[in-house]
Amino acid sequence: MKDPDVSVRTDLAIERFPTHSSPVGVQISKDEFEGGIISRVTVQNERGAEAVGKPPGIYVTIECPGLRDGDPTLRHLVSKTVAAELQQLMPRKNKAVRTTLVVGLGNWNVTPDALGPKVVQELLVTRHLLEYSPESADESIQSVCAIAPGVLGITGMETSEIIDGVVEKVKPDLVIAVDALASRSVERVGTTIQMADTGINPGSGVGNKRKALSQATLGVPVIAIGVPTVVYASTIAQDTLDAVVNTLGKQLSTNELLKLGQAERNALVNNILAPHLGGLVVTPKEIDAIIDDMAKVIAGSLNVALHPELELEDTLYYL
Repeated sequence: MKDPDVSVRTDLAIERFPTHSSPVGVQISKDEFEGGIISRVTVQNERGAEAVGKPPGIYVTIECPGLRDGDPTLRHLVSKTVAAELQQLMPRKNKAVRTTLVVGLGNWNVTPDALGPKVVQELLVTRHLLEYSPESADESIQSVCAIAPGVLGITGMETSEIIDGVVEKVKPDLVIAVDALASRSVERVGTTIQMADTGINPGSGVGNKRKALSQATLGVPVIAIGVPTVVYASTIAQDTLDAVVNTLGKQLSTNELLKLGQAERNALVNNILAPHLGGLVVTPKEIDAIIDDMAKVIAGSLNVALHPELELEDTLYYL
């Protein structure tokens, strides 16, 4: 089995290796639903973690190309699908009322990075009702609170420092972190959702990793939810070069370019782009609409998963 190409920048576990076969220590399963595919990658041990480039855990990817068409019925369906998968990742309830802290990571001033804060805006938060007016709260409501901590350049504080303080004070039973991701495929931008029970490194989507938010660092289970909103220019160039080489290979088998291995092709692209464009990320021109739609999809799924006894009409209120 060929090792994953770690030079290709992606946050999606499913993009780390060919989907038709599994490395040692990795288990892959797939299901279909109306409108898309659900892929589940289970990294079982350290050997699997080395192959995938991610820590051991479960990574669920929901792909729905039709999300880019803005169909509200499809968004509703995807929200319910994400909610069902999210409930499977959540720890089993061990308290009468569970408190969940939702963290909307990202910079609200930069559209491709504004997913997390926008999800928080759409979220059904209830902790204050249960805390200060329990007699008026419906029994079906669970305790949910949320925060959009911003980024280091805005607050002057590491995201992990802010979340550490909130967790210490609020003492949630579960943290759910929402962030923008990077994909190696333009087609997955705004059409794919990844969930993982391993936590997250804030800023990883743009190569600016900060301290991890995980059970090891926060002391409570952390589920990460992310949507690809950018693709690195170097990744696009590598894919383009591969396509050119594969096309030329049918006609010019002696061309020197055709003799380049995958690592040499990647090095060639990086050498060309590194001086000026090595860190350039690309996002679709309609990214503002994509962020708004995906924020509603994820917020709707969180509302359904965290308040399962409420009617869907009360939680997917954006439709």
